[in-house]
Amino acid sequence: MHPYLLRQPPQSCSSAEHQWPPLMMTAAILVAMFWMSSPSRAEIAPSTAPLMPSAGFTSGLKSIHPLLGSRPIAQSVLLKDLTTGQIIYEFKADRRLSPASLTKVMSALVILEYGHLQDYVSVSSKAASTRKTRLRLRAGQVFALEDLVKAMLITSANDACLAAVEHVAESEEWFVLLMNTKARALGLLDTHFSNACGFDAPDHYSTAADLATLSEFALRHPIFKAFVRSELEIITAVNVNRSYLLRNTNRLLGRMEPDRIRIPTARHRDRRDAVAAQSGTSGGTEGST
Repeated sequence: MHPYLLRQPPQSCSSAEHQWPPLMMTAAILVAMFWMSSPSRAEIAPSTAPLMPSAGFTSGLKSIHPLLGSRPIAQSVLLKDLTTGQIIYEFKADRRLSPASLTKVMSALVILEYGHLQDYVSVSSKAASTRKTRLRLRAGQVFALEDLVKAMLITSANDACLAAVEHVAESEEWFVLLMNTKARALGLLDTHFSNACGFDAPDHYSTAADLATLSEFALRHPIFKAFVRSELEIITAVNVNRSYLLRNTNRLLGRMEPDRIRIPTARHRDRRDAVAAQSGTSGGTEGST
């Protein structure tokens, strides 16, 4: 048995900077998946009639409208009231599609569960040469694990993601096993991961319904929530004089009132988007996926 499958997750983090105040209760989650499907399955029609969202959330969604246009472009949508558990709106929410970089929501949760954010991580040659979205980290550079998690969540950096994954579980293959184990524990029956950073593959898929559940769970983690709300960060290698600016790729940040919107992640991949959003007020929140 691999040692990371036997190790118990740390109960708390000793660093004072990782202590966060309690979260307010969330009320809704939105997940929208905008790309062509990879694995297919029978399409499931909505089982209930859509409910009317609150006036506050309807007003907040107007800020998103210019990003989407007037025509329905999402291939899968789920809008859920987290206070009542009722589905406000859904469109093919059980359709299996590639989760793209929303994969990193699960990866970050596994890292936060099994890793130690104060650890130092040396970037491997494999991580430094990973493709697609990346910071162009160099092999041998050393970063705090915390900074690599910020990079993978804020800018969806694949090189930072793989470096963090390899540190926590020694290999991506063992890490993916932890991801799928956690997916089963969360009841994500239509989700399966074959890699840790979101590359398309026939056996790498999820649904809007499962991603809504995953996003809702992730937003209960105070460190995860703080990282994904950050618009700008700077991380610096500890062994060389090299810093990297992290600018959040989420176009929704700053477009909605700060007390009414919390965005887990929105990432671009070859002009295709995956969006998970949470909206809320002090009295509650609404969200969609």
